[in-house]
Amino acid sequence: MSGNETKDGYSAVDPSRRKFLGKTAMAGLAGTGAVLGLTACGSSQQPGGKLATAASAAAPASSSGEHPEYDVPPGKLDTYYLISSGGHSGEVRILGCPSGRTIKRVPVFNIDPMSGWGITNESRAIIGTRPDGQLKYWTGDTHHVHGSYKDGTYDGKYFWVNDKLNARVARIKGDTFDVDKIIDLPNVQGHHGLFPDKRDPVDASINYTTRVFAGAEFHIPLPNDGRDENSPEKYGCLFSCIDAESMEVRWQCRIDGNMDLVATTYDGKLAASNQYNTEGGVHYEDMMSAEQDSCVFFNIARIEHAVAGGKFTTIGDSKVPVVDGRKDANADPKTALTCYVPVPKNPHGVNASPDGKYFVCSGKLSPTCSVIEIDLVHKWFDGELAKPRDAVVAEPNVGLGPLHTAFDGRGNAYTTLFLDSKIVKWNVDAAIAQFKGNTQSNVIIHTIDVHYQPGHGYTSMGETKEPDGKFFNSGNKFSKDRFLPVGPLHVETEQLIDITGEQMKLIHDHSAAPEPHDAIIVRADIIKTRQIYDLNEFPNAVKSKEESTIERNGKNVHIRLMSQAPAYSMREFTVKKGDIVTITVTNHDKVEDLTHGFGIPKYNINFCINPQETKSVTFVADKPGVFWCYCTHFCHALHLEMRSRLIVEA
Repeated sequence: MSGNETKDGYSAVDPSRRKFLGKTAMAGLAGTGAVLGLTACGSSQQPGGKLATAASAAAPASSSGEHPEYDVPPGKLDTYYLISSGGHSGEVRILGCPSGRTIKRVPVFNIDPMSGWGITNESRAIIGTRPDGQLKYWTGDTHHVHGSYKDGTYDGKYFWVNDKLNARVARIKGDTFDVDKIIDLPNVQGHHGLFPDKRDPVDASINYTTRVFAGAEFHIPLPNDGRDENSPEKYGCLFSCIDAESMEVRWQCRIDGNMDLVATTYDGKLAASNQYNTEGGVHYEDMMSAEQDSCVFFNIARIEHAVAGGKFTTIGDSKVPVVDGRKDANADPKTALTCYVPVPKNPHGVNASPDGKYFVCSGKLSPTCSVIEIDLVHKWFDGELAKPRDAVVAEPNVGLGPLHTAFDGRGNAYTTLFLDSKIVKWNVDAAIAQFKGNTQSNVIIHTIDVHYQPGHGYTSMGETKEPDGKFFNSGNKFSKDRFLPVGPLHVETEQLIDITGEQMKLIHDHSAAPEPHDAIIVRADIIKTRQIYDLNEFPNAVKSKEESTIERNGKNVHIRLMSQAPAYSMREFTVKKGDIVTITVTNHDKVEDLTHGFGIPKYNINFCINPQETKSVTFVADKPGVFWCYCTHFCHALHLEMRSRLIVEA
């Protein structure tokens, strides 16, 4: 047995690997002025050198057999949906929780031959095409997924996700987990943070989501049309407000600095984004010169009042109203549209506590989390608080590289520590007491190792007023030795942690699509999905065999098909080389999960049609010959025989 194996023959975790990861992470920050004394502050230390009373638990990941209470046996269902970004894939992933099983990949900004997303005419219309008919974009980078609210909790109606790469926002329907809208944000690059409101900011009687907010991470020339490339002082970032139903951009607000994540208050009145690069630098060393960055708050009602009063401009070809939220233009709190609360350098993440009282910004380059009291921000806007920094009511030392914070509903916060490769559990009230001078306040409750270097972390129902304090999921940036190797690029890992007790307990690992970002854990009873579609939803549906025809108009040919296991409604269809062919297929089966596929060899055509659904494709028949159109999705004992001939005459 080698030194790296246990008695059962499995590889043991090399303890030197954690040491290596920690050293390389710190080396990456060295020389930038970013360490800021972090080496003097371990994750188990309180400010002033006082050691935490609770010990760190270096618990290895456990097999499911050691935690039978979390097993989801065959034939049983998970109790939560874990709805996660798909990273570079441009997708959203749906997992079961606590099992970690992948249930569905939702194509959003990518092409997906299984569903036909990006291939069918219907999906291409949602994604958007160029004048030549090609997709406007066929790549994406999803980071943050959030759901619609009613009365402070998820209602399962919609989910929104960002595309950082091409500055887009997509909406996913909760009853089918398919995308129904995608919009482009004007004059924006690096759209990163996204969050819906939890009730209307103007009409207090509306207790559900009406707006979605999006923060831009990269500042660019405005407009970005070839002017001012070498004048960074003229660059700007825009915070966008999107109508939740129409998916149109209502307004934008120009701010100082770059934005990362977004959070909203439970009263609907404020949205906020943590900011880095308030210096406006274009090189990373230029982004490190200021002593502090900010969490910027947006007074939604005031912004919309300004827009209604015509106090806005527009940028370039966009007709979207843009208000000025920069600090110099908002010096008077009583008329200000924005409030910049100073926090330590390069904060990463802003998260709302479920009691509606606080926002927490993590330090990233400081071993602290800044707790901002929402009522005090309101007081600043009312002119009753001396300065925005006075809204900070706690700043506990939690460990090295804090990034994102989640909550359990019992007054405790859970923060991912990127450099320490840990999750730290700390108490918000204890942190506030310590900030007020109580040196005996024990802020840190427990820490637990994760593998390795966590980014986002989130709790079950933790971003609603109904947090249940059951699970915390850690999205880790590296896995190294957690899974079978598949070459230089290792699969990323997410780890599920039981947070029901005083101490956290690691339950299991599950793999994640590169790279894991934000997600939400939603109770399964909230999601109400459909079993089949309604044939009448589709104006182009082929409703009967009589409608199953071939229609020719010059070089345009429309083939209208029904699919019903195990056959298509026509055995063959003939077109001429050079014809522009549209094929419309309606699935007439009514059995849940009886989906058909439709693939054409050599023509890049492949899509599925769910029960009672209609989809279509259009292509140029530029290759003569016989092409078997076949069902690509298993549907019947005679599935292999379900095919028709496309004959293209030379």
